[in-house]
Amino acid sequence: MARKVVNQDHSSAWIAQTWLSFVISISATSFGILYLPVDAWVKGFMGMGLAFSIGSTVSLTKTQRDLHEAKKLTVKIEEARVERILTEHDSLK
Repeated sequence: MARKVVNQDHSSAWIAQTWLSFVISISATSFGILYLPVDAWVKGFMGMGLAFSIGSTVSLTKTQRDLHEAKKLTVKIEEARVERILTEHDSLK
């Protein structure tokens, strides 16, 4: 009883939309910070906040993906163990 694994790749349109959304949001926020009517210290503080927000978001998404991938691997290992036990078990003995 082999289980069919479905691999769902992202379409090129989805990848392009994701990158475009990211670039536009960072650009718009940066533009807004640059043209705020405040002194350079406030702009610098807000720019650092934006940079740290981007960095922590990347770290969070990577961590979540890694946890998801590890969970999938654990499930595959457990399924293989169960399959082995079932194939080795002979109910007629």
